[in-house]
Amino acid sequence: MTAVKERLPAQGTPAPSWIYIDGTWVSSNDRATFAVHDPATGEIGGHVLDATAADAVRVPDAAAEAQRSWALTPSRARAEILRRAFDLVIEQQDVLASTITMEMGKSLAEARAEVTYGAEFLRWFAEEAVRIHGRSEEPPEGTGLLEVRRRPVGPCYLVTPWNFPLAMITRKLAPALAAGCTAVLKPADLTPLTALRIVELLSEAGVPNGVVNVVTTTRPAPVADALLADSRLRKVSFTGSTQVGRVLLRQAAEHVLRCSMELGGNAPFVVLEGADVDAAVDGAMLAKFRNVGQACTAANRFLVLESLAEQFSSKLAEHASRMRIGPGAEPGVELGPMISDTGVQRALAIIDDAVDRGATVLTGGRRLERAGIFLEPTVLADVPAGSRALAEEIFGPVAPITRFHSAAEAIAAANDTEYGLASYVYAATVDAGDAFARQIESGMVGVNVGIVSNAAASFGGVKSSGLGREGGTEGIEEYLAPQYAASPLPRFA
Repeated sequence: MTAVKERLPAQGTPAPSWIYIDGTWVSSNDRATFAVHDPATGEIGGHVLDATAADAVRVPDAAAEAQRSWALTPSRARAEILRRAFDLVIEQQDVLASTITMEMGKSLAEARAEVTYGAEFLRWFAEEAVRIHGRSEEPPEGTGLLEVRRRPVGPCYLVTPWNFPLAMITRKLAPALAAGCTAVLKPADLTPLTALRIVELLSEAGVPNGVVNVVTTTRPAPVADALLADSRLRKVSFTGSTQVGRVLLRQAAEHVLRCSMELGGNAPFVVLEGADVDAAVDGAMLAKFRNVGQACTAANRFLVLESLAEQFSSKLAEHASRMRIGPGAEPGVELGPMISDTGVQRALAIIDDAVDRGATVLTGGRRLERAGIFLEPTVLADVPAGSRALAEEIFGPVAPITRFHSAAEAIAAANDTEYGLASYVYAATVDAGDAFARQIESGMVGVNVGIVSNAAASFGGVKSSGLGREGGTEGIEEYLAPQYAASPLPRFA
């Protein structure tokens, strides 16, 4: 490995083919790289180092070496570093938003919203860093003192997805740093440039060498094997598919690692009797088409009361048909490209399956004949049970609608999935929606709202949607381990 001292290039120039280890940009001797493509144009936006397992084995040395000093750093000092990082991200929001749009495809408006949302985790956990509490008390027997304090778990392996290339990093990294943990970050190979820019801002904010390290690769399995084989690693946090999450859980068992898993979803969007249909449609547009439908929290199945189904379906189709589609960097674009041809082909297959079973395409259903990876926003009516659209996570701008006749039927349909990440309920009142939501098996629920994510909230799912929570007061607990100390009662002369 060859070390270099240069900073990242300015906006508009390609990122270097380096990875970041122990505070230094490092290049492999063979300089094997991979290209990062703009899904709206197919153009190359940069080349990034394609790290191997041999490269990865060096990273735990840096994280382990820095762990003790970072854990002993006063919480106020850690908090001030995170707060400076928040300020820097806000200062650089235009650069970061442009980078997100170029490598992921979402509109600039949504990219800016992601920067703001992602920055909030830095500010939130800056505030949580100084609120890591323990307890000290006399046990019931009165024979001594007991103290419970919470210590950082140690070096963490953080694996982030491509769909929110900034927010998914800060949602994991901010609580880890606040708790006093060092980290090895592995961003998605489709969107690594945002990660490289974030790590430089963290360094500028004062994060010491070795506390944050970044490995970019198109070969995540051997890299993960190398990192998870190191007994000094103490935690793995992963956002991605349930299939990959299960593999990582099996690997983590070897060294009994702490695990946080934010996995797949199949969110129901339920429209109950008395619901304001116009408000439900507005919420559905956010819950379904934000981020081109490529979100684990995206509404995946629309369950609508029989008497409201036709009205809801026609209005949703009308709204979807008016969306402006195009490259995210163009002004006024509402729906950018999907991330890959594979994602488009899978979405088209799901649409075809629903139509073959009797569903009706109200709008969309086709790939656009133009440069880039674009799928029309699609609304399917009367999707029958057994369709792939109701069983699988679509991860695209496709809204399948099915009808129900009773609340009991809706609850059964909403829970008829192995997943339980997010859900949405629209009802006549918040109380009625909340009463229904309490019966849904999901970690998060939106009642008469179409977006549930918030840095101050507990993010996570149940069933096959994952383990642990991110954000909120719960988020920092994932990076802390209680330590109990017993001592005799103090004696006074």
